[in-house]
Amino acid sequence: MTTLADKAILLGADNRPPTLEKDMYGSWKSRMELYMMNRQHGRMILESVENGPLIWPTVEENGVTRPRKYSKLTLADAIQADL
Repeated sequence: MTTLADKAILLGADNRPPTLEKDMYGSWKSRMELYMMNRQHGRMILESVENGPLIWPTVEENGVTRPRKYSKLTLADAIQADL
């Protein structure tokens, strides 16, 4: 039986992710992956979920290693940091 939530996902409602139900983890996982992939930068979101958060790039200056400044990140790294 198709629920109202399933119909909303199929129709493209993207105002909230699908709800997890105790006995429906497998289908929920599939729906969450589809939900994430249909968001802007979906592949990066899904990779962050699967592989953990972005490891902030570092830079070495004068023998001191520090995190790279946000303004100096590449476009892809900045987008991933924002996610």
